[in-house]
Amino acid sequence: MKVILIQDVKSLGKKGQIVEINDGYARNFVLPKKLGVEATPKNLNDLKLKKQNDEKVAAENLAEAKAMAEKLAGLTVKTAVKVGEGGKTFGSVSSKEISEELEKQYNVKIDKKKIVVKDPIKAVGSYTVAVKLHPEVTGELKVTVAGI
Repeated sequence: MKVILIQDVKSLGKKGQIVEINDGYARNFVLPKKLGVEATPKNLNDLKLKKQNDEKVAAENLAEAKAMAEKLAGLTVKTAVKVGEGGKTFGSVSSKEISEELEKQYNVKIDKKKIVVKDPIKAVGSYTVAVKLHPEVTGELKVTVAGI
């Protein structure tokens, strides 16, 4: 019997795959536990439409991420921190602070988890920070740290 998997099944395959399995295994395990549905022409057509829709949504997300990366390239986030002798800051500028300042200054919301600060920002100056917007798109943001 051909079955379309609704969920990942360890011994069979991944979600969305069409697999050939024994009738008994399908009737007694896969179908009752809603791990898959029978591969009827209607279900196959639904799967095809769902895959097309998923591809369209993925393309839209990629385009949005590219647009956001271009927008971020022109922005400079300014932040101020307490500074001691020799221009050393007390603590460091975190991705959370960068995210909050970006939202305050430019009204652009980016999750702090997407901002990648490779080396801790512990001194006054200008820095370039990577922003992971999409698995295929990484933008750059300039951060200027001033002392108080």
